Amino acid sequence: MENDEKPRGLNRRIALLIDADNVSHAKIAVMLAELSKYGTANIRRAYGDWAKPALKGWTDKLHDFAIRPIQQFSYSTGKNATDIALVIDAMELLYTQKPDAFCIASSDGDFTPLVMQLKANGHEVYGFGERKTPAPFVNACTTFLYLDSLEDPSQPASQSEAPEAPAAPKAKAKSKPSAGKATEKTLAQNTKLVTILRGAVEASAREDGWALMSAAGSAAKRQAPIDPRNYGVKNFTALFTGTGLFEILKGENGQSYVADKRNKDRAPRPGG
Repeated sequence: MENDEKPRGLNRRIALLIDADNVSHAKIAVMLAELSKYGTANIRRAYGDWAKPALKGWTDKLHDFAIRPIQQFSYSTGKNATDIALVIDAMELLYTQKPDAFCIASSDGDFTPLVMQLKANGHEVYGFGERKTPAPFVNACTTFLYLDSLEDPSQPASQSEAPEAPAAPKAKAKSKPSAGKATEKTLAQNTKLVTILRGAVEASAREDGWALMSAAGSAAKRQAPIDPRNYGVKNFTALFTGTGLFEILKGENGQSYVADKRNKDRAPRPGG
């Protein structure tokens, strides 16, 4: 789910399976919009005990977005039968409907084995969930997006898009560190992220030490389910730039290139 890459196979069929107990109904529109970059979610199912008051908000959303509700009663106290129903349906769909890809919307790490099995069968698995989602589930997905990273176009503009407030006095402005510097420091201190980004550049770099940004982004996503929006930026160009550890330039062909600043043998400029 990366903005630097062109979507591929928009006619692909995606099975969207939602754990309604662990996903807010308010995010359905943005999830479907995100999935539309990769294909059509022509199988849409949401699982839960619809008699529960907590799922009342889902009623209108199910009709609005043509999502099929799958009723699952809680047969035992403390046991989540919804998870089992979703897993059974996913495996049935794998061999009957045979969708091109799956999307599991949940913050429950118990779905990790399911994701791994679907991927082992050659299917991409997209994930949506909250920040509390366990790391094994996040890492198992082909791509995982935190729901708070998705902007709803139907909502009012965010504070960053609102008209600028009058400038503060210079004396006060100097006393505050810039947001850009704070972000750069935070990203640079994320050892796992930096290791993945450096590995991506190394894997896709040409002899002159420069890598196409699109190729580096793809290489990063092959290592882990990285989406720049989870780090507060819009695309891989901004993510590489935000760490302060890479040099980004545009080549003569107008395409963006990235190089590791540690590579002292790199050419002054990308040659392609």
